[in-house]
Amino acid sequence: MKPSDLFNDIRAYCIANADEAIVQKYSRYFKEGYDAYGLTQQQNEAKVKMLVESQGVDLPLVLSTAPLLLKTGKYEETSFALRLLMSFSKQYTKEIFEELGHWFETGITNWGHTDFTCSEIISVFFKKGIITYTDLATWRNAKSKFQRRAVPVSLIKKLKTTTDYKPFLVFIEPMMMDPEREVHQGLGWFLREAWKKQPGQVEPFLLKYKNTAPRLIFQYATEKMTPDQKQKFRKEK
Repeated sequence: MKPSDLFNDIRAYCIANADEAIVQKYSRYFKEGYDAYGLTQQQNEAKVKMLVESQGVDLPLVLSTAPLLLKTGKYEETSFALRLLMSFSKQYTKEIFEELGHWFETGITNWGHTDFTCSEIISVFFKKGIITYTDLATWRNAKSKFQRRAVPVSLIKKLKTTTDYKPFLVFIEPMMMDPEREVHQGLGWFLREAWKKQPGQVEPFLLKYKNTAPRLIFQYATEKMTPDQKQKFRKEK
């Protein structure tokens, strides 16, 4: 099977299973737009399983087909690229991680795919010891706001591996003045989860930036705090 064959197979499946009702249901969650066929997660997973188990799709073919899937702008076609890559986690290498970084230049262009990539793919690279969080250093100032968002979101699962969060806080510090809303949300989400586990480490960091960093970061970071706790992190007039 050639990359064009796999691409056409996936596209035909998407067209055959398209459902406008599903598109309408989820479009409101994507402010940047939601160009989709309307497949369910179950349909996506079933097709991936069939491709890998019954049609002999392998990792080299997935990596060759991914550029075709990523550039279309269709939500499910990027999802197929990601889920197919997931199927070959036993073959992950540092080179594949570096290739994944380039996927943000074309196909990973929304929060849904970004957060999925962080939780289901980058987390595996961490778990296998193929990369450490410092391998995300260049992502902090990437052109893609979603690649930048991926930095703090990827660190969320790392919170379960240690009780010393100070290195993570130092690592995200250059991002605290990022101009993009999606990055603010990712930073706030990470800080909220870190605060829940180690408030004594996170609160001095929040105090340091409460008057300068975007307020959306603090809206997310303090979401689980009591009103009295939140008061400490309000911007001073």
